Amino acid sequence: MMLSFPSMETNQKLILASTSPRRADLLRNAGIAFDSLRPDADEKRHADETPVEYAVRTACEKAASIPTLSGTVVLGADTVVAVNGHVLGKPADAREAAAMLRLLSGRLHEVITGVCLRSAAKTVCFHAVTAVLFRDLSEKEIGEYIATGDPLDKAGAYAIQGGAAGMVRRIDGSYSNVVGLPLCEVIEALETF
Repeated sequence: MMLSFPSMETNQKLILASTSPRRADLLRNAGIAFDSLRPDADEKRHADETPVEYAVRTACEKAASIPTLSGTVVLGADTVVAVNGHVLGKPADAREAAAMLRLLSGRLHEVITGVCLRSAAKTVCFHAVTAVLFRDLSEKEIGEYIATGDPLDKAGAYAIQGGAAGMVRRIDGSYSNVVGLPLCEVIEALETF
């Protein structure tokens, strides 16, 4: 069943400004029809940006890089992991992934997703924050998880929906946000278009 949004024109089309398979799966599993296009955005954090500002700016740049033709709504999103204001992006290699997982071990951190929805007539930007607590991780399990390759293309070097599920003691907030897109908030925002 495909979701329809009562306030959206029937001819409006959703464009996901992302090639993330996780975001695509979340939208698809929620029954939301969309097309995907690769965005062009500066994903490097500016020196003065907070983690929230960084995530929202990047989401807005992604959405702005896709033309908003009549009848389209563009969805841009960017997810970051932050520990005490320090942003953990995607690790460059296994060594950096291990360092990130050691930092997260036994600690509370935040997963922040900036979201931008744009049509020809309006733009709505917001963010969602989910607090995630990891249990203490041993060097052995960090090594075994890295060997799966799963952490290497994920912010903070982990995927809650994958092999890291057993590392998470508790979350406070949106689970789908940790995966890469706060679905509840996105659906509510889409309904206003």
